[in-house]
Amino acid sequence: MSSRYIIDKDDFRIRKVRPNAARILRRVLKYFLVSISLAVVYYMIFALIFSTDTERKLKQENRMYEKLYPGMQDKEALLGGVVSELEARDNSIYEEIFNSSSPLSPDFGYTFFMDSADSVSDEGLVRYTEAKLNDASAKAAYVGQTLKDAVDMCLAAGDSLPPLVLPLKDFPYAQTGASAGMKMSPFYKVYHKHKGLDLIVPSGTPVYAPADGKVVLVRRSGRESGNVLVLDHGNGYSTGYAHLKEILVRDGRMVKKGDQIATTGSSGKSFAPHLHYEVIKDTLPQDPVNYFFGSVTPEEYMEMMILGESIAQSME
Repeated sequence: MSSRYIIDKDDFRIRKVRPNAARILRRVLKYFLVSISLAVVYYMIFALIFSTDTERKLKQENRMYEKLYPGMQDKEALLGGVVSELEARDNSIYEEIFNSSSPLSPDFGYTFFMDSADSVSDEGLVRYTEAKLNDASAKAAYVGQTLKDAVDMCLAAGDSLPPLVLPLKDFPYAQTGASAGMKMSPFYKVYHKHKGLDLIVPSGTPVYAPADGKVVLVRRSGRESGNVLVLDHGNGYSTGYAHLKEILVRDGRMVKKGDQIATTGSSGKSFAPHLHYEVIKDTLPQDPVNYFFGSVTPEEYMEMMILGESIAQSME
């Protein structure tokens, strides 16, 4: 530090200023406060512009949770509906076919509970929803496997069953089209009651009888449903096939499960080649997906159910 000098007013002499502790302390304190202030300002600017690895990771996780959570909620609601339909179908099949009540599914309890949504973190909400999804998937797999085991047991014993298999072999389940319900027509652009399930396959794909039955209707037409075939399987069950390319059986013929009865096509008012498949019970149309337990796994059934429900437009 350089020395300071002042002029003495009494004798007009230049004198050297002696160090003053208080003055030095004030100067040091001033520099210290300025340095601290600058450090705080620099830190705030750095924090606003740059992020640490931890901050970047947390921000990425938050963005991921924001994207995943709405989708997980929708999937959980859809899976809940699938489970309810599975359980209802389980009870119906056991009562109608086996004359007994269905076995109770095990209690898959949630691993996480919320007392209040406002008091739970985003991560907690995601974990809660994930637990519910796992629960729904486990229940669906259990009920589906129980039904499949029962069907396999009856088939092995040679018992007569309703149509419980797909009418197509090696069907790629990702090509499941619109299921039964209110669907948009690709031609009229209005919602109509879709009475069956669209199975999207190339023209000429073989169609097989899903159960023993009798041919009760053969109609060849270039309008509306196109070439149509109906099989009566007894006990109030029948199956319908529309938009066929070729019909290989005659009216009144008896067919066995697995016999080829037709080929798929795009006859009539059809948007593209596919098989429109219907299952009727006591004159009432059913959702065909509920009658595939004999040929699909629980996971495949769930995939077909979700696809069929989510597709809003039919093929005719």
